[in-house]
Amino acid sequence: MIEIISYLHRRELCDLIRRWMYDKPSASDPDHLVRMVLFNHEYVSRYLDDFAAGLFHRLHGADLVNRTITRKGELKDLIVINPPYRNARIETLIREYQAQPGRYYRETPFQANLFLKSDQGRESYLGSTRIKRIRRLAEKSARVITDQIFHSIQHQAEVFADERARRLGLSRVQLVTPPELMIEEFLKAENRILEKLAGSGPLEDMPLLKINDVAGMKVIVEDDDYAAFLNVLTRLDHCKVIEEERHQGIYNATNLIVRIEPSPDRLLAEDLSDGRMLNILMKRGLSRPRASAAFRDFVLTGEHDVYLEIIVINYQENLESEIGRCIHEDRIIEQRQGKQYRGYLAKNIEYLMEYLFTFPTSGQVELGELPIKLWNRYLPDYFDEVMKQLFHITNQIENTP
Repeated sequence: MIEIISYLHRRELCDLIRRWMYDKPSASDPDHLVRMVLFNHEYVSRYLDDFAAGLFHRLHGADLVNRTITRKGELKDLIVINPPYRNARIETLIREYQAQPGRYYRETPFQANLFLKSDQGRESYLGSTRIKRIRRLAEKSARVITDQIFHSIQHQAEVFADERARRLGLSRVQLVTPPELMIEEFLKAENRILEKLAGSGPLEDMPLLKINDVAGMKVIVEDDDYAAFLNVLTRLDHCKVIEEERHQGIYNATNLIVRIEPSPDRLLAEDLSDGRMLNILMKRGLSRPRASAAFRDFVLTGEHDVYLEIIVINYQENLESEIGRCIHEDRIIEQRQGKQYRGYLAKNIEYLMEYLFTFPTSGQVELGELPIKLWNRYLPDYFDEVMKQLFHITNQIENTP
């Protein structure tokens, strides 16, 4: 099903997601989810910052500035203030951004750690780390699962068409199918998938679907320096490039997937600090020492390796991706609007994934019956109420007589 390769205990989480899709939760799932989501988020933040600090120090020396931001506008402002070079296109982009900054999705939530170089009070952006937010992780998981199920439905519909062609003594390529019959066969294939889910039957053609960008870095590297950057990256201890994908066209960058082996001793040197996660764990009956011990056990019993995504991009193309021709937020909107499959099964998968990944942050101890079954039909209003109940939110206006 889904394997989040930036996480530890990823097969355990994969199994839990599969069971929830079949409406087979376990009484122990709330505790498992807390570890899978909250402990993994803490672990990812530790190894990502540790790895990035080592890489940026090797690239730029030890005299670096770190800054944590929570909104995209903070990043966009920074990259236009002190460009490392200028040309006509860069000047145009900066001028248009400064004239109407509100048009560039400045309020987009963006939990990131920036790496900066300071020279006589002038800061330049070298790169950043970020962890995919829970909602975006749920959305990505739902999209990956839905795309695969859509292919399964298409395959099943083709099987029905083959059967119809054989009855007519034809091959499928010779078969002329009216649009209404194509829709009928697609819906029939969809119902076959729903019946399998409801009956806990296996879904064919469902490989292990990997999500590789929960932990991510962006590194500003000019094109002529790319080979030198790769040399530095691959010489880091326990770091191996697994995949290299070059994007060319409206968006130009190189995406690397790297496998690393973080040092447990270094990452576990500090106990859990005060914060929302510790508060949630304490509500579940764990003191700070017990929570820290549980986190330590979680790390030491997990996989030795994890994977992260590194986006390598030059300054001008990074500017294009933030305020130019290929703004990241525009691409997200296009991605959401361009879904091939929009049936109620697809929406239910979105609901279920959001509920699954949000549940640990609610502080709720008991799970009870899952509120989403993939084979049922729900209005969006119902899911809104599910999420309100999860966080014990009441709508005072609606409840007013």
